[in-house]
Amino acid sequence: MSNFLPPLHEGHAPITLQQLFGEALHALDAWEGERAEPAVIYEDRLVPISAVFENMRACTDILPRTMAEIIADKVVGSPPAASSPDALTFADAAQTAITIIEQHRLYGESAIASFLDHHRVDKRRPA
Repeated sequence: MSNFLPPLHEGHAPITLQQLFGEALHALDAWEGERAEPAVIYEDRLVPISAVFENMRACTDILPRTMAEIIADKVVGSPPAASSPDALTFADAAQTAITIIEQHRLYGESAIASFLDHHRVDKRRPA
């Protein structure tokens, strides 16, 4: 599949791509069971969420708080206030999302739960 998503410009994504990323992130968050990878719609085409995340791997823009909270909750499993969502970029979130998708493809839902449990941060324990 050729990539028809808008390109980044010197590490910055156009607003349409940022919005599509948000839709893909919500689809990832809602992905359950052994269903096929979710897709989002861009210019009347279905785009797998992995393609959106791959396209944003080099985006240096700061992730909006609402999107950062989804990533923080998915990986850290703690209240968003306990994490530092202000420091996340779209690239950081894209890499995390890609890892979750790869785990889902390879091992299914139970592996994702194990992966997320392994990467949870115990806020009571010093780093």
